[in-house]
Amino acid sequence: MKAFISAGRRRLALSAAAAVMAGSMLTACGGGAATQNNGPAVDPAAGKDASGSINVCGGKDASGIYKGTAEAFTKANGKVTAKYTEIGATTDEARTQAVQRLEGKSDECDIFLTDVIWTSEFASQGWLVDQSKLVEANKDRLIPSTVETTKYEDKYWASPFFTNAGLIYYQKDKVAKPETWQQLYAEAAKAPGNSFVYQGKQYEGLTVNFLEMLYSAGGEVLDSNGEVKIDSPQTREVLDFMVKGLKDGSADRAVLTYNEDPARLAYESGEDGYQRNWPHVYRLLNESALKGTFGVAPLPTWEGGKASGVLGGWNLAISAHSKNQAGAVAFIDFATTPEWQKHVAMDFSQAPVNEAAYSDPVVLAKMPFAKELLASVKGAKPRPISPVYPQISQAVYKNVYAVLSGTASTEDAVKNMAEEITAAKKSF
Repeated sequence: MKAFISAGRRRLALSAAAAVMAGSMLTACGGGAATQNNGPAVDPAAGKDASGSINVCGGKDASGIYKGTAEAFTKANGKVTAKYTEIGATTDEARTQAVQRLEGKSDECDIFLTDVIWTSEFASQGWLVDQSKLVEANKDRLIPSTVETTKYEDKYWASPFFTNAGLIYYQKDKVAKPETWQQLYAEAAKAPGNSFVYQGKQYEGLTVNFLEMLYSAGGEVLDSNGEVKIDSPQTREVLDFMVKGLKDGSADRAVLTYNEDPARLAYESGEDGYQRNWPHVYRLLNESALKGTFGVAPLPTWEGGKASGVLGGWNLAISAHSKNQAGAVAFIDFATTPEWQKHVAMDFSQAPVNEAAYSDPVVLAKMPFAKELLASVKGAKPRPISPVYPQISQAVYKNVYAVLSGTASTEDAVKNMAEEITAAKKSF
């Protein structure tokens, strides 16, 4: 493994990733290059004697969770002052701005809010502080699946802050609670008013929807060694299943134009039985005419397999250029405490990374589907861990879409996926 990546090669990889991200990423990177030496892992005890100020940087704070956490930490800590700085109105903008600061070795931001799919890319460039010791010290308070989103090359490069996993919303007077994907599709095909709404547009969301079924069926994109495994019987089975669902009326072809919000709005019309979407949709549905008419279920299992979601969410990464790493450790310690994780759910309607929060009575009063959400989070897996994840995702959603839209056969799409993912890995 090389100890460094040439500047030209790094810019090439980043340019390719940025081009894909700009066009497709959710409000949400396998590569062979070695992680640059970021120095020793940060000391978990460093936060106890921290003082001064820190700056937490990230995207648009729609729910107020970032600013709210910074203010609560400042008040509780007394020695360290934290502020939140918005560096982008969208996920793509926030990533672009973070990359510019990290490449330029700016010390403006001590902590970056990082999408779970950025870990490998940022760590491989030497931009983040190794948090392995800190994560190990806090593991008893963190759901294991969320910790995996911070891992790259056997080290942890961030701490989970809040998570996300898909759910199924269903009309209780029309359709049964789904137990398997096969049952859901069969039930959805019975009548036009039973159909299934999901994110089928050619973008990152389609990658997630496809991977939820693929993982559940026992398939994978990359194995634990980073080898490409997408060319498999499971991939073919899932693709054929999704195509059949469009043909027999389980899902209307309009789903091929839907990302998250259009899917929600279509479901709110009351003309569909099932919807796959994220937890934040619960609050919005309760503000619509569907209030009180729908149930919430964790993602179904594949017949003969098990349920497996795909994790979303945001992590707290310490910049390698931070001048106050001790202050950053203190902030992370606060943000991941069981007590503050209750507020993550109660005050900001986000999914906690602490399991105990899901059974807290006050949380359950605000988030009645917490049990179902926890089941989805605990059963979920990270997206393929790679510094070139954007190119991998593009290879997946582009070819899945080609099959669903009828412009490619399953066999051709599977072969293309494998070839494009292999080429992406070799480019890094």
